[in-house]
Amino acid sequence: MSETAPSEAVDEKADQVVEIDTVLPHSVDHVWRVLTTNDGAQALLGPGARLGGKGEPWHADDGSHGVWRSYHPLEQVRVSWHAAADAPRSLVDLHLAAEGDGTRVSLRHEPAGPDRAAIEQRWSAALDRLDALA
Repeated sequence: MSETAPSEAVDEKADQVVEIDTVLPHSVDHVWRVLTTNDGAQALLGPGARLGGKGEPWHADDGSHGVWRSYHPLEQVRVSWHAAADAPRSLVDLHLAAEGDGTRVSLRHEPAGPDRAAIEQRWSAALDRLDALA
């Protein structure tokens, strides 16, 4: 019999999710304009990535790649993401929302895979690059 009480049980699915939430000191309109340039796509996905429409593939120089899944102006971008050619697919969902004079940017990557710390670092750096562009 397990010694872990039900209230202490680990939610393995939650361990597979990376969520980053930040507020950028720029308007939603401005953040969206920056995000929807090739420089913005590279800031988010990595050097070599190009902006695409729904269903179009993207590839970064580091081997990560995927498909643009969803594109809702001023609100949301979703891409499938593979770390490398043989890596399993995951989803990266980026939401924008006005917050005061700034923009709340919420990023969710699921499943994050075995190295959550590296994934969290990757997306934190991406949001920093996006902020620097804006």
